[in-house]
Amino acid sequence: MNILLNNPLQPDLNKLTKYLQQVNESHWYTNFGPLHQKLTKRLEEYLGVEHLLLVSNGTLALQVACKALRVESAITTPFSFVATTSSLLWQGIDVAFSDINSETYNLCPTKLENALTEYEHFDAIVATHVYGNPCNVTEIENVAKKFDKKIIYDAAHAFGVKVGEQSILKFGDASTLSFHATKVFHTVEGGAIIFKHKADFEKAKQLINFGINADGSLGEPGINAKLNEYQCAVGLTLLDDIDAIIKHRAELFKLYRDELKNVVELPIWHSKASFNGAYMPIYIVDSEKQLKVIKALTDNNIQCRRYFSPSLDVAYDKQKSFGCFSSQKLAQGAICLPLHSYMTENDVLAVTDIIKENI
Repeated sequence: MNILLNNPLQPDLNKLTKYLQQVNESHWYTNFGPLHQKLTKRLEEYLGVEHLLLVSNGTLALQVACKALRVESAITTPFSFVATTSSLLWQGIDVAFSDINSETYNLCPTKLENALTEYEHFDAIVATHVYGNPCNVTEIENVAKKFDKKIIYDAAHAFGVKVGEQSILKFGDASTLSFHATKVFHTVEGGAIIFKHKADFEKAKQLINFGINADGSLGEPGINAKLNEYQCAVGLTLLDDIDAIIKHRAELFKLYRDELKNVVELPIWHSKASFNGAYMPIYIVDSEKQLKVIKALTDNNIQCRRYFSPSLDVAYDKQKSFGCFSSQKLAQGAICLPLHSYMTENDVLAVTDIIKENI
């Protein structure tokens, strides 16, 4: 037995080669080329959004979104991948942490409101849809409206997720995606920003091309964050099969949860959300049982990972924190199990059987 934690999607080489031939024939390898334009249009149609800007990775997506929205200070979640915080700190944004909801693992709207009541000077809220589980966007947006704050959602895990009939990417002033190879959909490296307002989209498009204006003159200093044509070719190839990919991953995710619902603690999912099977998190309170399960899985060549650990308020302890007890507790017991497109139902059952035997 050998079950990988993640196994990135492999593009069909025949389809991919056809796209790469188009690139070579056009001699247009980057700078908003034909495949860039095609992938942008297809993603907007598939995701049900407007104002989608492709960028070279998910970290730059967060940084460019902040620049376009002129964010200088932000309150964010401590329970997320390191880039959610480090990307902000990298460009000098003043960051503070507000705690999560212990049941959903997402930024807690009540604690967020309390934090902003205590200290209101932040420009924006940066919240993550953790593991692809949507935040309580209604309550967070009510808090943002009350305090007149912008919202950026880190939606790196939430490709294709809907709340009701609406894309999760349509909430907030901007949402960012990662198209890293390990994600549900990827371009090897890459990402995207979805803006609520067209003016912010246009500003960001200028920023990712060194700040050059449409007429060629120099505007506000920018950066190079464009997605090249070869990477767009990978995205176009994989997008052809994305419905089947998400359906399969979601089925594995549901099977996992059915098998483990009375065995370990599981995050409470948004009641109106669709599933994309991005990650399979569990929580084991008892540290001895955690270690026993991890050892049993490892001994059977099954990969797992503590994700996310440590809580980011601990990692960046010089930043202001409004008290993140729930995040710190969760970071000590959260484990992600294998979940990817090449797994089978039998693989899932093999994993869950071992957990049941050792819990």
